[in-house]
Amino acid sequence: MSRPFLLAQLSDPHIGADWAGGDPTAALASAVETIVTMPLRPDALLVSGDLSEHATDAEYKQVGELLAPLGVPLYVLAGNHDDRATLRRHFGLPGTADEPVQYSADLGPVRLVMVDTTIPLEVPGALDAERLGWLDAELSAAPRMPTLVAMHHPAHTTGIPAWDGFGMAPDDQTAFVKVVARHPQVRRVVAGHFHRTIAADVAGRPGLIVPSTYAQLRLTFDSPAEFVHEPPGFALHAVVEGEVISHVQPVR
Repeated sequence: MSRPFLLAQLSDPHIGADWAGGDPTAALASAVETIVTMPLRPDALLVSGDLSEHATDAEYKQVGELLAPLGVPLYVLAGNHDDRATLRRHFGLPGTADEPVQYSADLGPVRLVMVDTTIPLEVPGALDAERLGWLDAELSAAPRMPTLVAMHHPAHTTGIPAWDGFGMAPDDQTAFVKVVARHPQVRRVVAGHFHRTIAADVAGRPGLIVPSTYAQLRLTFDSPAEFVHEPPGFALHAVVEGEVISHVQPVR
């Protein structure tokens, strides 16, 4: 079997944060070092939101510098801590000013479609009719291409009420599922935001929330959200004969 195409996914580095007691800069550097020293380097990198804590030019510049050793094409999403216009300026993203950061990229054996789920200055996410219409049209444009849809807020609940309150509204999740259900080429739906590895079903396709490189949420079903010092990690999506196989790798 030939070498698989590898897409690495990092999420929620929160460069500039100090609320978890650790150093997010050192944590992201460790994640990058773990990837660099793997036997097979990824072919591309996805960062699924909350790149910075305060959305400043200095923080985004630092993110770019920390990711540079990977030397691969970079695709970033806006998270609830990000500023769309500033993110665009630093990472050369399509669109203008503070409009939703949505775009797609053909990566050879897989197509990456990036959906903006953010509400400026708010923690929860949303998908309005305009963004869902864009997604439907974008998926319709390449119906035979194996596709990975990426977003910051996941399109499913976690089963933990305290967490789901700052996720995406249930009606918007349902509307997203209806769009994806019309497009069988979607192989995986990936997200971040919840700082933990969580797998779910999204329109009959595997959905995956990847851990943060900074801090993880404690797994508890009956108490408020609490961050703990558990191992950070990232996902590595391998594309093999049109299928997407996702691995979660702890940071060493």
